[in-house]
Amino acid sequence: MDVTKYVPGYYAPKVNAYRWVKKDHIEKAPIWCSVDLRDGNQALIVPMSLEEKLEFFQMLVKIGFKEIEVGFPAASETEYEFLRTLIEKNMIPDDVTVQVLTQCREHIIRKTFEAVRGAKKAVIHFYNSTSSVQREQVFHKSKEEIKQIAVDGAELVRKLSEEYEGSFMFEYSPESFTGTEPDYALEVCNAVLDVMKPTEERPMIINLPVTVEMSMPHIYANQIEYCSDRLKYRDSVILSTHPHNDRGTGTADAELALLAGAQRVECCLFGNGERTGNVDAITLAMNMYTHGVDPHLDFSNMPKICETYERLTHMQVSPRQPYAGSLVFAAFSGSHQDAIAKGMAYRKEKQEHRWTVPYLPIDPMDVSRTYDADVIRINSQSGKGGIGYVLEQSYGYSLPKKMREDFGYTVKEVSDHAHAELKPDEVYQVFKDTYLNRTGPLFEVREAHFIQGKQIRAVVTCSVRGEEKEFYGEGNGRLNAVSNAIKDGLGLDFSLDTYTEHALDKKSSARAACYVGLIWPDGKRTWGAGENHDIIRAGIYALVSAINNREA
Repeated sequence: MDVTKYVPGYYAPKVNAYRWVKKDHIEKAPIWCSVDLRDGNQALIVPMSLEEKLEFFQMLVKIGFKEIEVGFPAASETEYEFLRTLIEKNMIPDDVTVQVLTQCREHIIRKTFEAVRGAKKAVIHFYNSTSSVQREQVFHKSKEEIKQIAVDGAELVRKLSEEYEGSFMFEYSPESFTGTEPDYALEVCNAVLDVMKPTEERPMIINLPVTVEMSMPHIYANQIEYCSDRLKYRDSVILSTHPHNDRGTGTADAELALLAGAQRVECCLFGNGERTGNVDAITLAMNMYTHGVDPHLDFSNMPKICETYERLTHMQVSPRQPYAGSLVFAAFSGSHQDAIAKGMAYRKEKQEHRWTVPYLPIDPMDVSRTYDADVIRINSQSGKGGIGYVLEQSYGYSLPKKMREDFGYTVKEVSDHAHAELKPDEVYQVFKDTYLNRTGPLFEVREAHFIQGKQIRAVVTCSVRGEEKEFYGEGNGRLNAVSNAIKDGLGLDFSLDTYTEHALDKKSSARAACYVGLIWPDGKRTWGAGENHDIIRAGIYALVSAINNREA
């Protein structure tokens, strides 16, 4: 790896101080423009078919995008047909504006206007490359000649907009802006603005794209603020950003650009796009959401959006994709699980509206993820808190603290031997097999009858290794009487250390759950759980399960 081949290719503005660095968050949502159907689509190994693009367009509308770049209609018959289908079948909602892209070349501009004929509203986005390396290596033209290409394109766009019926808005991009000298990029943009003469009633978009990421994000923010302060007709200009992700900082580019004066963002779902992709609309919008800023985009049904995206593009959403991936809310670590479980309990107890749960930047329910399936994930790294939380959330069992610890070790051992994650139903199965209403290996209680006196007398019918027996005992309560009967009948010695109970349902015929912890003479502790509509029976089943676990 020869590092000497590389030198910075960007141009930092020569200004000492910037205002954007004093801001700590984005205060309002930008204008969003989805470029999934153009930039995103052209980056697919197999571009979407007409039917797939139509379904994708409808998804973007449902999410809430009001500006959607639908293609480069002069470059492809499929894209031309797609745009014509949207227009002729009246599939563009009145509050949605389609955007089309064209190079500053006469025949392409003319075909672009033909493609948008009949659209109620359209953004004509024209561009040419301005960077020093493109001027020198690709076009072999001077700064003046490159600027003239932009001016000529603007003049033709303006002329044709007066000849074609429709409500047109205009956008100009000095492509490869990040590799262009800021003074020169500004000069070209102002020359285009002088041709278009935008007004506050009919503003124009100036898009300063991160065609290729070349610098750290703060340099791009400096470039944005520098140009924003010096653009002509500034009150009539909507300053836009289109960040790519070559250095992996596309989201930071967009966020700092918004602090520096950008008002609009061109983006793709899940960061799709050429090379390393565009800025991810979901990450950017949801970042705002976590700061209490309404992004005006609806990602509440994230699983459906992921499914549709993967099906139509044949791309995969990474399990670690922010806010959307299948594992982004998952906590396998025991300490993380414990903190989340306690945070959820605190929120419920305090009836807290604000979201402050540890390790979870947003409530997973806001994007249709569930706590049991998506948050607390159980494997050999999990802890007692998380395992107990899954059992309680999914099935209602609230184990005593020390029993949760015992159960946690049991579940972790099962997961470790299987080398696999355990789903909630598998955790529940381990609980049932290990603790709940156990009838072996030693014995089970068939019947128990009680006689009330100064103390309660119990008559307990048991099946001991297949042989029916009857035991008798007294105690200060029914469970105590049954316990004494079993001790005497089986010749066992234990003490009841823990007993807890709760209802499993809220209705009048609720099932009861009971938990029993026993301590044996050698110091060993065993646990059992019982469930029944009769709380006495549930307690007896828990006691029997704990005794059987001595033999297990």
